[in-house]
Amino acid sequence: IFYNIISKKTFMNFVALDFETATHERNSACELGICVVENSEIVETKTWLIKPPSFPYFNPHNINVHGIYPKDVAHAPTFDEIWYEIEDLLYGNLMIAHNASFDAGVLRSCLDYYGIFKPKTEYLCSIQIAKKSWKNLTSYGLKNLANCHDIQFTHHRAGADAEVCAKLSLLAFERLLITKNDELPALFSKNLKVL
Repeated sequence: IFYNIISKKTFMNFVALDFETATHERNSACELGICVVENSEIVETKTWLIKPPSFPYFNPHNINVHGIYPKDVAHAPTFDEIWYEIEDLLYGNLMIAHNASFDAGVLRSCLDYYGIFKPKTEYLCSIQIAKKSWKNLTSYGLKNLANCHDIQFTHHRAGADAEVCAKLSLLAFERLLITKNDELPALFSKNLKVL
């Protein structure tokens, strides 16, 4: 007897996004990372250093978290100068972020600050995805989830955080047997939000 084991092909498409900020102000993005996932494969990760409106002021607490100093962004573009690149990646895509209310808030505040029209982007929090996938963990922080899955990364750098968020989301979707985006509302209707 031959058993035909067909691995279920998955077609998840999304972008995982992470911001680092210079101050407590939500519009003070100083770094952005976006990891692009097509058909459940990571195809690219892009990172931008950004000169925030507060420049040259950075809160010492924020610097302690991410290690980005004013000198690092002195010659970086402002958010509005890179928006066309970001918009291309976000357009028509589901956005996933770890603690998405923070990252969506930063994106919203940056767009508002520069008077840029907000795209109708749907987003989902990877903490909610993780909680449905792995029950009873002591912490759903990015670092703890990465440790649970033996994923090494440089925490609090936007590109690395975005990529880990994408990897964890893919592992969670696999565990939840979600193979394409239109299966998400059934499980995550309360968690899917629009920017």
